[in-house]
Amino acid sequence: MARLRPAKCHRSIEKRAFTRKSKYKKKSFVRGIPGSKIQIFDMGAKNKKFPIRVSLYAKEGKVVRHNALEASRITANKYLSAKVGKENYHFKIKTYPHHVLREHAIAAGAGADRYSSGMQKAFGKCVGVAARIKRGTEIAYVEIDENNISYAKECLRKVGHKMPCKTFIEIQNLNEKN
Repeated sequence: MARLRPAKCHRSIEKRAFTRKSKYKKKSFVRGIPGSKIQIFDMGAKNKKFPIRVSLYAKEGKVVRHNALEASRITANKYLSAKVGKENYHFKIKTYPHHVLREHAIAAGAGADRYSSGMQKAFGKCVGVAARIKRGTEIAYVEIDENNISYAKECLRKVGHKMPCKTFIEIQNLNEKN
């Protein structure tokens, strides 16, 4: 299904999160939520321990659509599996798209005023889901060996280009005891 509006319309955090769960047990007022494109959040060697963790953090709060998260996952997985091999890294996306995006389609063109009532009490149709990211939130990380740190940094740099917010990369040594 094609998007009605570009992603820049949903990028900023303005109101509280609109999720699919309601505070009532059996009622949910949200109907027809499209599924998230991203299904896999862990890639690579999940059970293996690595000494270095390279993380991607957000510099500002934004709303990231599910298709941007899926594009970043595909980019990271292709790059890391080609450069270091499938068993030599662990990549994980930490954010989950839970915020439901709604759009109210207005009829445009000649004679549209006859059957369109405008934006009065408009609720909108569910068009997708997104993750709400606050400043300083860890978006994704790569756990990798010491000799492949440059590949992990390049991978997360490419992932950062898929995000609608400015990002920064931080390297941690997991072997150090804090």
